[in-house]
Amino acid sequence: MSDAGSGASASSPANTPATRESPWPVGLMSEKIAAWIDRLGTVWIEGEITQWQLRGGHVYGKLRDLTQDATVSFTVWRSVAQRLTGEFSQGDRVVALVKPNFWVKGGSLTVQVLEISHVGLGELLQRLERLRRQLQTEGLFDTSRKRALPFLPSLIGLVTGRDSDAEKDVIRNATLRWPGVRFQVHYAAVQGDRAAAEVAAGIEALDRHPDVDVIVVARGGGDFQNLLPFSDERVVRAAAAATTPVVSAVGHEADRPLLDEVADLRASTPTDAAKRVVPDVGEELAGLDQARSRMSARIGQVLASETERIAQLRSRPVLAMPERIVDERAEELVRWIARGTELAERTVEDRTRELDRTRARLTALSPRATLERGYAIAQLVAPGGVPGAVLRDPADAPAGAAIRISLAGGGLDATSNGA
Repeated sequence: MSDAGSGASASSPANTPATRESPWPVGLMSEKIAAWIDRLGTVWIEGEITQWQLRGGHVYGKLRDLTQDATVSFTVWRSVAQRLTGEFSQGDRVVALVKPNFWVKGGSLTVQVLEISHVGLGELLQRLERLRRQLQTEGLFDTSRKRALPFLPSLIGLVTGRDSDAEKDVIRNATLRWPGVRFQVHYAAVQGDRAAAEVAAGIEALDRHPDVDVIVVARGGGDFQNLLPFSDERVVRAAAAATTPVVSAVGHEADRPLLDEVADLRASTPTDAAKRVVPDVGEELAGLDQARSRMSARIGQVLASETERIAQLRSRPVLAMPERIVDERAEELVRWIARGTELAERTVEDRTRELDRTRARLTALSPRATLERGYAIAQLVAPGGVPGAVLRDPADAPAGAAIRISLAGGGLDATSNGA
């Protein structure tokens, strides 16, 4: 029996690789899938309930991933459903302990819920706090990153819910303040599982728009969970990466999603955002009138002061009788000219007398004066015919040497006969 059993087992399709020639039956493949999934055991998962139906004491529903497009069917058997302490409905965010099961007959995957509970507020707050610390460490909350809003944007980008009160508040109040303001509206879900992705996409789309000068993200008030999409990391990082200034106008004054921290400007409400983004035309016109009045008053004061100053200057003698100064200076100039002429003539005379005395001294000391008295100067003629050294001793002129004799009336050439 054992040999026969072994032979049957060896030739069983379950142990034979599937090929084109010997394929597996559908049931065999389904059984293998079911066996593999059964080995997964139990696992904790988190998601959003998109369907919750009670039939015969059992609950049948669907659970969707919070960030990805993934959904799984689940079943809560009567024994587990009777132990549930909370109320569950579509849209609830839950954590569940499940055991995956593959239904061979129907070829579908379901999960059996063993425990299920709402995601607690404390847990959400802890997650947000961890994300807040991470973003703060990265410097996304630094005030140095904040950009100033334009004084008067030509086109305002608005990310908000379709036909929402926030949209009406922003557009109405902005138009009342500046009638010519224009909007580029990007509609997005503002709560629920699609909100974060759509709001982030809206910020990115408006940031790429070449004419949008500022982006306003607006939503009316709501409870903590309804505002969670505006603390989602995708929304926060989209606002941080935008090159266009971003204004966060989410909820009421007490609400503080993470988008407020990274935005260039936080408005307490959508109405406040409209007031902060565009100036009030009435206030600006009043300011212009006030500035014009102050300028006119100041110019009037300056003109009056300068007029008085000119009158004072004109009353002074120098301007009242300018010829008087000319006459006084003319007389003084004549005296200085006469004095200068006298000094110049006296200086010329003194320098002439000094020059005559110097000329007389030079004449007396000049060798020519000595020659005039009958003396002569004898010089030995160097080669080339140039007079050289003065002869002081007959021995300096050997016989036949050429000598140049300078007299008062001229010069003579001679030849030495020797000493």
